[in-house]
Amino acid sequence: MKTVNIYTDGACRGNPGDGGWGVIIEYEGVSKELYGGQRNTTNNQMELKAAIEALISLKSKSDVVIFTDSKQAA
Repeated sequence: MKTVNIYTDGACRGNPGDGGWGVIIEYEGVSKELYGGQRNTTNNQMELKAAIEALISLKSKSDVVIFTDSKQAA
């Protein structure tokens, strides 16, 4: 099965406030970018939205590795 690498990020100006998310999907040297935004959201919602949109965009069954800068709370 093919392995797809997904790099995600999300941010928000104010919390809640205007937010945005971005994704880079890489497979066999080819990359695709996805991005979007939302009003009245949080940084956590944008981080999750990035990962969800990346997974939705996949066209075939794949092994997926997701990279994010989010950290688990201690």
